[in-house]
This record gives sequence, structure tokens and C-alpha cells, in this order.
Amino acid sequence: MNDNHLRALYGLKYNPFLSSLPPEALWVLPGADIFEHRIQALVTQGGFALITGEPGQGKSKTLQWIAQRLRLMPDLVVGVMERPQSKMADFYRELGELFGVGLTPLNRYGGFKALRTKWKNHCQSTLARPVLLIDEAQEVSSACLTELRLLQSATFDSESLLFTIL
Repeated sequence: MNDNHLRALYGLKYNPFLSSLPPEALWVLPGADIFEHRIQALVTQGGFALITGEPGQGKSKTLQWIAQRLRLMPDLVVGVMERPQSKMADFYRELGELFGVGLTPLNRYGGFKALRTKWKNHCQSTLARPVLLIDEAQEVSSACLTELRLLQSATFDSESLLFTIL
């Protein structure tokens, strides 16, 4: 029996046990659609959102599904951090790559200013905000989370430039 025969036997379009399962084939957890609607409403305001749960409950797949849904929204830049355990220099380098800003770890202040300026210009020219998704956020160091919090706010914390989902 081959893979196609087994999928046909059970009426499956995709093998549900493969990690390369496309987001549109994912089973949506109960309540995830409500969370996704709240995210879409909050994305213009900026800030943080958190997905929590026990291991194996589908947090990563829910984040994958939300990323796919957010990419369908116009004028929205969605970046997915793939190495949350990075040290500060690599954290800045990855943020720069995700949002199209050339950052060097030797000039962190200059990179900080360049990234905030890019986000601020994007926020002023569109109605949406850049969105950062971080899977396995428990691996992010507290120093990187502090930098992220400082990066995403402007004008004495009265203006939020980024929406982050952990």
C-alpha cells in the first residue's frame, strides 16, 4: 500500500503527519478563529499577543495558520523569527533581514534607529503595522525581549510601531 492509497482510503488530501503540511490543510483549534479575529483587529494598534498552552497542544501550528491568514491582509508586513534563541547581535541581524533593513551588530544604536524609522514610515504611509511572529518564544533572552519592547514603541510609549505574537 502506498501513501496515495492510504490517503484515498481515509479521504485525506494531505498526509497529516508531515511537517510540510500547508497551512490551509490545518485543523483549526476551537477558539483559534476568535483569536485570529482579535489579532486582525489589534494589528493596527500594535502591542503584544501571546499563545499559551501545554506542549503538543498546537501552538506552533496555530501560529502557522495565523501567519498565513495575516499574509492575506493588504499592506501588512509579516516577519517570522526563526532563531529566537539568538544572542543580541544575531537577533538584530534577523530583525533587519525580516523587515528589509541592513543592520550590523557593531552599530546597534544605528540599527535600532534605522529599524524604528522604517517601521514608523511604514505605519505613517499605510493603515496597518508590521507584524512579528516568534515561535518558541520561551527561548528568547530577556535582553532581546527588552530590546524588542523598546524597538516597537515611540513617542514615550504612546505610539506602537509593531505587533508581536509570541
